[in-house]
Amino acid sequence: MTKIVYIETSIPSFYYNNRKSPEMIARQNWTREWWDQHRQNYELVTSEAVLEELQNGNYPHKQQAIELLSGIRLLPIETPLAGRVQEYIKHQVMPNDPSGEVLHLALASFHRCDFLLTWNCRHLANANKFSHIQQINLRLGWFTPLLITPLQLIEEKTL
Repeated sequence: MTKIVYIETSIPSFYYNNRKSPEMIARQNWTREWWDQHRQNYELVTSEAVLEELQNGNYPHKQQAIELLSGIRLLPIETPLAGRVQEYIKHQVMPNDPSGEVLHLALASFHRCDFLLTWNCRHLANANKFSHIQQINLRLGWFTPLLITPLQLIEEKTL
């Protein structure tokens, strides 16, 4: 069974990253390696929320970042998600911004994605936050996707 990967906003952003610090260049390289060589092994999904964040951003290569997601299935933002978002905020799992990271987490959880792929290591791909998210989801009977970076999802090549 093909695993489902929710593509969060930072992935297309880093694919077209212009920042020159070594950390940013490394993230861009890992993003491109995963996107160009490994994504075909997964079912990719995203959401209108990601497209809106990309559209509202002010950065070079904005249109290319948006186009990178063309053809990827958009998960519907359904009514029950509002309750899930509020539960995450209430339990201080995410910042109080119902259209930000918490919405991406709610979407990936609600639609039972195997992975939420992100470079947001402060609020999403953060081992310290993951156990809190997992505890809340377990208590509420919700699915918990793995919150990971492209580097963690690059498959090892056999010799």
